[in-house]
Amino acid sequence: MCASYGLGGGPYGGGIPADLPPLDEREVAEDLARWAAEHRNTARITGKRARNVNPLIRDTGSGRELHYGWWWLWVGGAPAKFSAFNSRDDALTRRWRGAFQTRALLPATWYIEKKQHFALEDGALFGIAAITTEADDADGSPLTSYSMVTRHGVGDAEHVLSDRGEARMPLILPREFHDTWLDPERAGDAALIADAVAASEEICRAAKNLGSVPGSE
Repeated sequence: MCASYGLGGGPYGGGIPADLPPLDEREVAEDLARWAAEHRNTARITGKRARNVNPLIRDTGSGRELHYGWWWLWVGGAPAKFSAFNSRDDALTRRWRGAFQTRALLPATWYIEKKQHFALEDGALFGIAAITTEADDADGSPLTSYSMVTRHGVGDAEHVLSDRGEARMPLILPREFHDTWLDPERAGDAALIADAVAASEEICRAAKNLGSVPGSE
């Protein structure tokens, strides 16, 4: 299970690439820079005390927008009591059918799996598939929650096994599939996830294991 990823920093260092809409908009880039400085470029699971939120890209019908979300899916108006920060691709139409209808992309330049850093060549920006829900926070303000979608590990990730003895990795989507995934009119069904997994094959294989995270050995 992937429990950490980030924008900028990480194994390649440097700032946040801005070549993925709407990250190329000036106000969005400035907002992301503030988030990166506060969180050291790292998205972490949202806890009961550390109420951090992370950037995600959504399209609610008027084009792509940057939102911030709670990384642990809310169910029934509260954080799920079971593990809900990752959601398997093969469970989306069963366990997560409702959330599968409202999808997002998680902008990232690296992720960590079993204390190993993974990234594309030269720290290129990519989008990870996510599903979302909407709820009201304790103060009544609207809140977006999300779960990262994972798939069977391929490429370098195929050799990093989870505690269950299987290889998993984030469902990284190629840019030509981003609009399809974000389309609010497209139903979340078996055909969509099959298309997404098939489209992800090449870019997921391109994610390289860059070695152990410093201080993890």
